[in-house]
Amino acid sequence: MRRARWQPGWAELTRVYVRPEHRGAGGGAALIAAIEAYAAGGGATRIRLDARSDLVEARALYARHGYREIPAFSSGPYAQHWFEKALAGRVDDAAEAR
Repeated sequence: MRRARWQPGWAELTRVYVRPEHRGAGGGAALIAAIEAYAAGGGATRIRLDARSDLVEARALYARHGYREIPAFSSGPYAQHWFEKALAGRVDDAAEAR
């Protein structure tokens, strides 16, 4: 499952869930790649997320895929670590910049 919330210039990834029987087979990476492509296609230049401290594997997944820890941008009972990743520009954006 994947969900994103939109903010001016960035999207917030609110949930990534891979069923236990499918973990370790690249499902989380595929979901992250899909949501990043979706967010970039919608005009987001970066994507943010938060995670609980006990989600060690999830936080490692985010780090492996280029997310870096940042200061808190949200609050909530389960927001204990915050991450952000700059998204690659769209092809048409690169062409317009030339």
